[in-house]
Amino acid sequence: MRILIVEDHADIAESIGEYLEQRGHAVDYARDGLSAMRLATQETYDVLVLDRLMPRMDGATLCARLRGEHGLTAPVLMLTALDTLPDKVAGFDAGADDYLVKPFELAELYARLTALHRRATNRVATPQLTAGDLVLDTRTRELRRSGRLIPLSPTLGKLLEHLLRNAHRIVPREELEYLLWGDQPPDQDFLRAHMHKLREAIDRDQPRKLLHTYRSVGYRLADIEGA
Repeated sequence: MRILIVEDHADIAESIGEYLEQRGHAVDYARDGLSAMRLATQETYDVLVLDRLMPRMDGATLCARLRGEHGLTAPVLMLTALDTLPDKVAGFDAGADDYLVKPFELAELYARLTALHRRATNRVATPQLTAGDLVLDTRTRELRRSGRLIPLSPTLGKLLEHLLRNAHRIVPREELEYLLWGDQPPDQDFLRAHMHKLREAIDRDQPRKLLHTYRSVGYRLADIEGA
């Protein structure tokens, strides 16, 4: 395996790295979230190990951005000293595949990484993202609902793909604004206008609505029972 270890405590990172390298695996290191973002988007890794609390971007934010903005599919194991249920839920909501609370045994860490990698390599890759009868082909960029082709602008397509990849959760407004405009969102509420256009494109004249608004929180694109 090729593994990225993102941990700001040098002694912990070195202990993990040595243990993995002794077992024949290749290891890269990052000490903060921004450095990890650069490595994870420029290189290819089989598994990522992310510390939950780091300088310059915490592990949950890093994981959510890698999943949402960059389409990262590699398994993520999150390390943390935060062991409450809400903390664990936040990590999984951000896109982590597994969670290990500090302090931990290196043998358990290795077993979890191996299991994550095994599941990932056995997973059948699909170029399609779906919500109910809405299907996006990520290779051709074609969007269809009930077989009908739906044209979308690049901006709406970017929003739609991010929402589909995160259909398991409510995506905050701030996350969508960052997706479109980075650190400089417009003064006016252009996001609301974009979401209105997206709703018109995919839900107009449809008895079952897929795009759901959570007032003052965000949006979710999913086929929700009873909606």
